[in-house]
Amino acid sequence: MAIEKVRVFFGGLGLEDRILEFRQSSETVTLAAQAVGTEPKNIVKTMSFKVDGEPVLICMAGDARISNPKFKATFHTKATMLPHDEVGRLIGHDVGGVCPFAVNDGVAVYLDKSLEGLETVYPAAGSGSSAVRLSVLELERYASPRGWVDVCKDPE
Repeated sequence: MAIEKVRVFFGGLGLEDRILEFRQSSETVTLAAQAVGTEPKNIVKTMSFKVDGEPVLICMAGDARISNPKFKATFHTKATMLPHDEVGRLIGHDVGGVCPFAVNDGVAVYLDKSLEGLETVYPAAGSGSSAVRLSVLELERYASPRGWVDVCKDPE
């Protein structure tokens, strides 16, 4: 189970107590925000794409949306999400619990600038009824991203 991999990952850092598990689903931004008791923007939406045939995760604020032109300018390809039935195998977490921690080898992780300025954020923790409470600096440290990108639409 993917949440067990994430639990081991954070346990090795002495942060297992940051993992939150819920009785209800947290598989969408709205459900996760309700479960945590925060605004949707504080939920880290981790979306999985295929870039040059390889899996890529983009972590963004929960209220952010991908900008196709910005994605193409950054990655030099159209934004193509992984098919649902491939996510678990390629990423190591199933849809609804995808997070940037304890992922399969070779999965590139990027953080979107939509997360800048947020204090506490809640990415999933490997299951559709979990989250982990982190600062953005901790998210950056523990997700080990390849870098920061600007691939989301500007706020209106």
